[in-house]
Amino acid sequence: MTSTVASAPASADLSTRDRVTQLLLERGATTAAQLGSALGLSPAAIRRHLDAMLADGDVVAREQAVRGSRGRGRPAKVFLLTDAARVRCGTHHYDNMATAALRWIARTGGAQAVEAFATEQVAALENRCRSAMEDAGDSPLARAEALAGALTAEGYAANASTIASGGQLCQHHCPVAHVAAEFPQLCEAETAVISRLVGTHVQRLATIAHGDGVCTTHIPAQPRAQSGNTVTTVRTDR
Repeated sequence: MTSTVASAPASADLSTRDRVTQLLLERGATTAAQLGSALGLSPAAIRRHLDAMLADGDVVAREQAVRGSRGRGRPAKVFLLTDAARVRCGTHHYDNMATAALRWIARTGGAQAVEAFATEQVAALENRCRSAMEDAGDSPLARAEALAGALTAEGYAANASTIASGGQLCQHHCPVAHVAAEFPQLCEAETAVISRLVGTHVQRLATIAHGDGVCTTHIPAQPRAQSGNTVTTVRTDR
């Protein structure tokens, strides 16, 4: 009897911790207040779970990046899953083998061979997403929303939103983040796919592979008039 009663709180804590982990996997960098609000937990309760996850090495805390003018006081802390926690979520299967294979390709075929491999790898994804976007119309922002749905179905936990300068596509999960950290050609090939699918020039602002919480792609409101689609990969946070 005592054993059953004692195990109940532990089981509940584990369930809540799993929910926190899943939310961080989907959203990337998130404040304690945002996590507590989404999960219906009090500030004290969410802090207890985050402190335990910090101690176990499942999350890290960073100061929230603030663009533009900043008010008084220190910026809020945001929490992100560590690489070890992502591995336990099953997000990096066969990373070692994939990295070793790409290193062999780079040694034997050079950078062009790696680029060709990356392009071929995302071709099937592009075809599946294009089929899912058949009724999206011609608007880049509408197509970005449809693409977010298609990518979510592929396991990328994506969403699209409208911002003052156009649109933004966010991918909260990257199945090849560890490999792409060493071989950015994978990110570049994916960015090219996003550009072709939304039908306009895009800018890659952040990637999970480079330590960001979310892969973020900006879709300008008024793309430049030019023949063909141009993909520009830029990082504004470093």
